[in-house]
Amino acid sequence: MQEADTVKMSSIEHMVKIGIVGAGMVGSASAYALALRGPAQEIVLVDQNNELAVAQAEDIDHAIPFFSSIRIRAGTYEDLEGAAIIVIAAGVSQKPGETRIELLERNLAVFRHVISRIMTVAPDAILLIATNPVDIMTDFTTRLSGLPASKVIGTGTMLDTARFRTLLAHHLQISPQGIHAHVLGEHGDSEVLAWSSVRIGGLPLEVVAASLERPLDVQARQSIDTAVRNAAYHIIRGKGATYFGIGGALQRLIEAILRDENAILTVTSLTPAIAGVASVTASIPRVIGRTGIVHDLPPNLDEAETRLLYKSTTLLKSLTESID
Repeated sequence: MQEADTVKMSSIEHMVKIGIVGAGMVGSASAYALALRGPAQEIVLVDQNNELAVAQAEDIDHAIPFFSSIRIRAGTYEDLEGAAIIVIAAGVSQKPGETRIELLERNLAVFRHVISRIMTVAPDAILLIATNPVDIMTDFTTRLSGLPASKVIGTGTMLDTARFRTLLAHHLQISPQGIHAHVLGEHGDSEVLAWSSVRIGGLPLEVVAASLERPLDVQARQSIDTAVRNAAYHIIRGKGATYFGIGGALQRLIEAILRDENAILTVTSLTPAIAGVASVTASIPRVIGRTGIVHDLPPNLDEAETRLLYKSTTLLKSLTESID
């Protein structure tokens, strides 16, 4: 029975079409990551610059023989019909020194067009939002599309969480895969590193750090916090944009959906309440499966972290309420 279920799941995965709107660095990085892992049969790249979409698809297609048999091609919005998942990576890029919030007005105009086109051809698709400011754009997409919040998912603090785990792993000299830690709230300056709930091998962080003789004093924690919070700005100054990390995050999110993993990921979505703030779109750990978001998992924080999460969600709430 188990073997039959495995075969059935494999056939379901390999019938899936994934759409990616926006063939720039984020869209192409996510397409490349998907091509390496091969969780679907087809990827369609759509961009207002069709020549760019064609070039990205052709370049990635040439790498596929080394890894998988997935089909990737450029297309139009009409080619998204039947897509199970559509990634929205369209929009203008973040400039050096520009905050994610300053991107807001420039990207809202782009999304009004993109969402209307998507809903015409693929009204049942799960939408994954990667455009910054991702919390606001996810909220905007949810309200404009009319889809249930469980089917409109922003990458949120997935990448921030990965950065947090990576930096902790570097400090402790262990694998990041063994670290359970989360960044919550806004994907941006007000994000909250949940230090109090970090667990490694089922043990509190302080116990593991002491056992490994790699203590985390106030200075070490502040250094990690600053590095996580400023990572995007640092990368943008050096190379103009961040894309490999978010490409990996999107691949992981899509894989969790297609394989119905019920994986726990820190994504952003319109939520009835977070930290006492009602109807807000921000990141908390959530269970991700075949239908999108299956359950929310409100974090267990200490008093200081709770106050910080309240401030972060209050900021996001005020920004979303200012949108017409």
